[in-house]
Amino acid sequence: MPLTFTFDPPVTADLRDGVLDLWTDVSGAGGSVGFVPPVTREDIRPELVRHMVGMAEGRTRLLVGHDEEGRVAATAFLTLNTHRLMTHWLWLYTVMVHPRHQGRGYGRDLMAAAADAARTVDGIEAIRLTCRGGLGLERFYESCGYKEVGRVPGAIRVAAGDDRDDVFLLLPLT
Repeated sequence: MPLTFTFDPPVTADLRDGVLDLWTDVSGAGGSVGFVPPVTREDIRPELVRHMVGMAEGRTRLLVGHDEEGRVAATAFLTLNTHRLMTHWLWLYTVMVHPRHQGRGYGRDLMAAAADAARTVDGIEAIRLTCRGGLGLERFYESCGYKEVGRVPGAIRVAAGDDRDDVFLLLPLT
């Protein structure tokens, strides 16, 4: 059964907790979403609060996918670029699909829903995102229409002796 996506959902305690649980589970499974396992909800909470502050200030918007049981199963945060010469594109951050749902095409569905959501934002012509190299993520994003536009070798230190490339990708929307 496909996920049901909502752009700019009302922020409730259930939504907040669902996103926090999702982020914790994805991180614990080794997902490339800003943390390295092991992590707890309390490790992730401050970063979620930063995202939510951005939402309250109108700089960040949330796309959430719910599964057939109504649980938060996928997210992406769309963040407006505040530089006055770069307001024609936005950033896509914290792209996640719960591990129990992976392998069903939901990641591709999430990326399509994110592009559709970005197209509704006035003046937005492209989406930029970054990903951690070494996991094959850039191939996934490229299969969703993104093009690699830059790479900083060894910019992400996952652990001592484990440096990964920071890969920049772009999806034109026009």
